[in-house]
Amino acid sequence: MTLLRMKELRELSEDDLKRKISDAENDLLRERGVAAMGGAPPSPGRMRALRTNVARALTVLNERSLAIRPREARRP
Repeated sequence: MTLLRMKELRELSEDDLKRKISDAENDLLRERGVAAMGGAPPSPGRMRALRTNVARALTVLNERSLAIRPREARRP
């Protein structure tokens, strides 16, 4: 799982963004379940990447709901 770039997320439709969020949250739930049962996750950095992806996607959804322009567009 790689980190998703904000530019890539902003190009997705709202439905695709919600799908990405739900997929990442499901993967994160599985990873947390493995860790809770005492097993070592195969890739410890994956949990952090999943949390970061969810946060970035939620940020884009929030920007759209508030009609905030992306940072790149605000520059003169």
